[in-house]
Amino acid sequence: MADPAVAPAAAPVAARVRRRGRTTLLIAAAAVLGTLAGTCAGYLIQADREPTRLPSLSQPVLAQAKGKGPEPLSAAQDRQVKVEGDLRKLLVERPKGAGEGAYATDDEGEWMSLAEYASWYTEPDGAFRDLVGDEFRRAAVITWGESGTRDVEVRLVQYRQEEQAAAAGYAESGYYWADDLGANHSWSIPGTGDGMAYVHDEPQQRAGYQPLYSAQAHAWRGDIAMEIWIYDTKPIPKKTIMDLAERQMERL
Repeated sequence: MADPAVAPAAAPVAARVRRRGRTTLLIAAAAVLGTLAGTCAGYLIQADREPTRLPSLSQPVLAQAKGKGPEPLSAAQDRQVKVEGDLRKLLVERPKGAGEGAYATDDEGEWMSLAEYASWYTEPDGAFRDLVGDEFRRAAVITWGESGTRDVEVRLVQYRQEEQAAAAGYAESGYYWADDLGANHSWSIPGTGDGMAYVHDEPQQRAGYQPLYSAQAHAWRGDIAMEIWIYDTKPIPKKTIMDLAERQMERL
């Protein structure tokens, strides 16, 4: 049974809640009716007005400018023509007086088959499968020897790129492995965006052989990835790898 002292105090609270709820409903209903009335009035006003004329669908004929149109790009200026032609012709030229490198090629470079290119990886079978999946199209290479102790190799690798930007991906892979070798200096290749050149100042040591220093460069443009490798029994200057990388990228 409720306590008489509490019951009177609870009743007014309940009454106030009921009144507040009913007032809210009445206000909401009035707002809805007002909105409907305003909408109906708007339709009536529009119905009394003359229809607005729509603009004509036909457009005025523009006079054609006089004079000749722009001349088409020459084969040398049109990059698409260049990269669809003989890829070997885009390779940097072998220096005059340079001898054959460890991997002999003609003066104008040679083609590398998919199998040949994959054979340069530490795991050729896996590389072959990856290159097929990455839409390898073709590769060209040129090599030479200089100073009696130095070997230079330049590769251009082209991808179909119907599904992915593989050239950029392989360039980035080159950056990763170059950094992974450690003990190197690196520089950005001007005009390439993210192209990089590396000089490794600690030689590879092997019993019975002279110390072997190395430098490398990786960059890409469009569907072509560039790879440069230099090996020497003496430290390789920064200028050597940078100049070669810039000259090769200018041809792309």
